[in-house]
Formats: sequence, structure tokens, C-alpha cells
Amino acid sequence: MAPDPIFEHEIAFEPANAAEALRALPQANGVVALFGHGTTDRPHLMKAANIRRRLQRLLEPAEGQTKRLNLRDRIARIAWRTTASEFESLLLLHRAMSLAFGTEEARKRMRLAPPYTVRFAAENAYPRIYVTNHLRRRSLGTTFGPFSSRFAAERCCEAIEELFLIRRCYMELHPSPDDPGCIYGEMKKCMAPCQQRCSDEQYSAECTQVLAFLQTQGASRIAELEAERDRASADMMFEEAAAAHAKVAKVKAAAALIDELVQPLSELRAALLMPCPSADGEPHAAVFLFQDGCLHGPERVSLLGVRLAKEQAEVGSSLFAQPLMLAPQPLAPGPLDGGASSETEASPASSSASAEERMLAAIAKLEDGSSARDVAELGDHLALLKRWYYRPERQRVGAIFFRQRDAWPVRRMIRAAAKIAAPEPQKELPSPLPPELSS
Repeated sequence: MAPDPIFEHEIAFEPANAAEALRALPQANGVVALFGHGTTDRPHLMKAANIRRRLQRLLEPAEGQTKRLNLRDRIARIAWRTTASEFESLLLLHRAMSLAFGTEEARKRMRLAPPYTVRFAAENAYPRIYVTNHLRRRSLGTTFGPFSSRFAAERCCEAIEELFLIRRCYMELHPSPDDPGCIYGEMKKCMAPCQQRCSDEQYSAECTQVLAFLQTQGASRIAELEAERDRASADMMFEEAAAAHAKVAKVKAAAALIDELVQPLSELRAALLMPCPSADGEPHAAVFLFQDGCLHGPERVSLLGVRLAKEQAEVGSSLFAQPLMLAPQPLAPGPLDGGASSETEASPASSSASAEERMLAAIAKLEDGSSARDVAELGDHLALLKRWYYRPERQRVGAIFFRQRDAWPVRRMIRAAAKIAAPEPQKELPSPLPPELSS
């Protein structure tokens, strides 16, 4: 089987020259494909934080390891491609497995499953909300997610049902005064449209509030209750104001269960910033775009002219709370320099474009190259995004920003990119000698 075109490098492997072949491998992030001697054998694909160290464990097993890990006699070729981050390795591995084994097999090997969401069944005559991980193209606008787990989605769904009087049953309703109803109707936790206790307009108005709550992550309901509380307080109706204040606290507790990532899947747009190796000493950051339910990228963004100042907590002044934008002026070649004129072409990282313009240009390029995918691939990319986003903060490398009010928070993105591209400070090793002898 020929190596996949996504791999940039390939070498032959022989057990007798294993040490020499392993020395040719980089010590960097990347995705590796190990090919057997047969032409029809499927490759063994994996990602590694250190390609050379990972393959040394497989191709040069130390004493005491099981024979199952000894692949020296089964491998004929090694192909690899380096990446700048673990997130990029994850996307590249998914693409390589999909091309080598098919999407279904790749999904099983990477243990990808569509994340759980809360869906608002707007197509029903009497809508309700429920938890599901089955995605449909026609209902992406009323499907909110992804949540970190099924438990988190169910917890959020139950909290919303406690705030509003929408139905919780899943049967097809045929409203009639003779309908026996359910326990929620008896407990006054449902408007009981099955028993015609409310008109269709009243139930529709309640459903509109539920949909607005999900779309605004609770902000719409909180604003209504806070206005009601303020009016009651201004009218000296303190009991009503206290009741409204208690409702505000309850709504805020429910809204806290909706993470910033939980949005309508058709409108979820996010830019992810990841580390990227510097080129010619010029710092860069990698930009990934999540749009139309799929991840696109990476696109390199130059951070030339951006210098990250010290944090306010370190220097005690707000003057250094933002990155400094340095704007050097290009030198136009003149007659004495042997140049033609000022019509020289500027590079993308030149001072003709600011850091904000370079960031927006990279995002625009990814937006132009994006297109709608099938629902299965949408579920895979949502699962990859969820796997990265809901990691513990210390283990999550990179930053994510959401498009707000038809605009990107460019200044914050530049600041985060500068932090990501900044080299880690070197820790000083303790001196083995006493202080009086260390000099």
C-alpha cells in the first residue's frame, strides 16, 4: 500500500540498521505510519509527542518487554509528518485513519462518538426539550451543544424544565379534557396542553422563552427577572422583589450549567489558536476555524511586531496589561541602493499589515475554504473539539475564541497568540555546591 500523501517523510526500515533509521526520526510532535512488508497491509497509525522516543519503544524494545511490542521484524517502511501541537496531531490522525480504513473504522479506532446535546423539538406541535446524541441536518439550528457528557446534558435539561412549564412527556399529544394527564401536570410543573388547560398560544409563548433561554445561555430570562425585581423594589413591593431575586438566583444556577461552547450547532463558530514553530526567528501561531460543524486549518499567522508585555500582577501597573504593537517602517530601495523604486512587494508579515489584519486575513481564508459536510463527519469533528475543550485547563494547550456580534475579539486573540508563541522560561538548576563555594 502506498503511503498517504499527508505524510511528508518516509524511510525504509531494516532490523539490522534500526539504530541508524531511528536517528533519522525527529524528536517532535507528529503522526506516524508503520507499513509492513506486504503491499496490501494496512498501516499502523499513531500520534506521538516525541516520534523518535515512541518508535524506539516499538522497534528497539528494552529487555523485559513483551514480544507483542517488538515490531522490528514486521515493519518495512516508516512514514511521518511533524505537527506543531497535540491538537493538530489529533486532526491529522483522524484524516489519515479515514483515508486508510474508512470513516466508520476510523471512528471506532479513535473512539469517537457524537457528543450529547439538548435538542428543542421545534417541529412538534407541542415542543419539548430532550437529550440526544443523534444529529440531524435539518434540526441543527435548535440543537444545542456539545456538552461534556450525557450527565451534564441531562442535568442542564432538567434544570431548564424546572424553570419553565413545558411538557416532559414524549408521547404524541391529542389534547382532550378527558386525557388522564401525568404527574407533572398534577404538580403544577407543566401547562398540561394534553388536557387543554392552556391555549396553543400560551404554550407557544412558554416554548419561545425556553428557546430564547438556550440561545442566550440564560441571559434573556435573567434580564427579565432582574427588571421585574427592580420594578418591584422601586414600587416598595419588597416581598415581590425578594421572590424575583430568588428566581434570579435559581435561573443563574441553571445558566451556569450551559458552557460557553454550548451553542446552536448551526451557529457555532470558533477560532482556536495553537502553537506553531517559528520561521527564521519570526514567531507564529496556528489558527483553526470551527464553522459549519467542521474544523478547518491550520493557517499560520505571523506575530512579527507583537511583543508581550509583563502582566499587571507582576509590575503593578495597567500600562502593561496589553501586548505592544511594534510597527517598523520598511525601507524602500532607492537609486543609491541599486533598487528600482518603491513598488516592492510586501510580505504578509511586513509592516503593511498589522497583527489584527493578519489574524483576520487568516480567518477569512479559512472561512472561504469551508463548506458543509455530512452529518457523520460533523459528529466526528464535534467529538474532537469536545475532547480538547473539556480537558482540565492545565492539560489544554491553546486558546479558543467565539465570534460575538458578527465580530471576532481580535485584540484578545492577538494577546493569547503572543502568550502561546512566547518561549517558556528556563528554570535555573540548583547548584550542587554550597553558596560560599559556588562562586
